[in-house]
Amino acid sequence: MARVRPRADHRLTPQIPTVTQGTIAVPGGNVYYRTQGSGGVPLLCLHGGPGMSHDYIASLADLSDERMVVFYDQLGCGQSDRPEDPSLWTIERSVAEVVAVRQSLGLERMHLFGNSWGGWLAMQYVLDRQPRLESLTISSSPPSVERAVREMNELRRRLPDDVQRVLDDHEARSFFNCPEYTAAVMVFYKRHLCRLDRWPEGVEQALGPGFGAGPYLTMWGPSEFGPVTGNLAGWDITDRLAEIRVPTLVTGGRHDEMRPEHMAVLADGIPGAEFAIFEESSHMAFVEEREPYVATVRRFLERVERA
Repeated sequence: MARVRPRADHRLTPQIPTVTQGTIAVPGGNVYYRTQGSGGVPLLCLHGGPGMSHDYIASLADLSDERMVVFYDQLGCGQSDRPEDPSLWTIERSVAEVVAVRQSLGLERMHLFGNSWGGWLAMQYVLDRQPRLESLTISSSPPSVERAVREMNELRRRLPDDVQRVLDDHEARSFFNCPEYTAAVMVFYKRHLCRLDRWPEGVEQALGPGFGAGPYLTMWGPSEFGPVTGNLAGWDITDRLAEIRVPTLVTGGRHDEMRPEHMAVLADGIPGAEFAIFEESSHMAFVEEREPYVATVRRFLERVERA
């Protein structure tokens, strides 16, 4: 595992991007996609959730001065179709969705990025389909759901006592949509999801109007802190990491809800993986430390392509 020291790249300058958008037919419906930039080896970006929209990872479009960057809203969220069919919300159908998007856009050569659930999806895609990829970037996506939940609850126990009491009380009564519970969860999010004093519009959009409750409740469950009652319960690829034979960059934040120690297990398990921790960030380093994060990914992609 090679460790990378993140640093800013002052070559980032305003560009007039080439933007295209449309819809793609995938298993279960149609998804919205947007591309920015042209030329180079494209970068396909998978957002998290399950259920968030692509808006919160849009800062990766800073890379579009050198390549096309592709975003899409997974089925059930954002501007994509929102069917009310719980049988659609599986990791297997989500992998098939990635395949459909790639084929529709003709991405014969591409880099792949995934954050949080999007990273789990990216790794499952690699393991299941053994696709040809130039590289893989995994952001805050550790290899074990069970361990991730256990460590999130360790962080939860460091919250103020009154916040913990609100969480405990509302979870005992299954009052997950109560404003008081939402406010208590936000205390955790401000520490371990996005530490910026004011969240960018894209983050608020992804967690607000862009959020799809169907995928989240069916694949995860009603509470961020588990227990995971959905289709991702028990997901663990720790013993399969050596099967990922793609140049890989693993990133995380020092204050991440997905702990750096767990992300190190991922980086250690993937042959030759590079590992970067962003000291001032939590779960969204590409937002919290946008310039150094983009610079780190840019250099990684350039090294892969030179090789």
